[in-house]
Amino acid sequence: MKKPINELKMQFSGKSVNESFARAAVCAFIIQLDPTVEEINDIKTAVSEAVTNCIVHAYSDSIGKIYITVSLFENGEVKIKIRDTGKGIEDIKKAREPLFTTGGSDRAGLGFSVMETFSDKMYVRSTPLKGTTVTLIKRIEGKKK
Repeated sequence: MKKPINELKMQFSGKSVNESFARAAVCAFIIQLDPTVEEINDIKTAVSEAVTNCIVHAYSDSIGKIYITVSLFENGEVKIKIRDTGKGIEDIKKAREPLFTTGGSDRAGLGFSVMETFSDKMYVRSTPLKGTTVTLIKRIEGKKK
């Protein structure tokens, strides 16, 4: 993979009040690629889902750290890694099935499906009791000038 032209790294507490901060910070950084409103909304939605998964599932009984790295590439590609050091996922294939949830009856089980829908590519790596990393890749076509 090519070297990024710019990169952002941040860390914050896995509290629900920080979900909107994460979404806004990632999108503010990506603005330099001149994305369309639709592209920004796609990224906001995918990042919100990933961060919410960290808060609800990885740290369901504690408040841990969430780490986000955003890498921008010359070809307009954006790579967003959202990582936690929480519970991890026992069965990634099962967790990625629509409507599957370990979060109880108030959760829809659509987080991974939503992330995948609003990204061009999505990768999930997880180790039980060590944490999960979700990598979202989105190509920014930008506004037609």
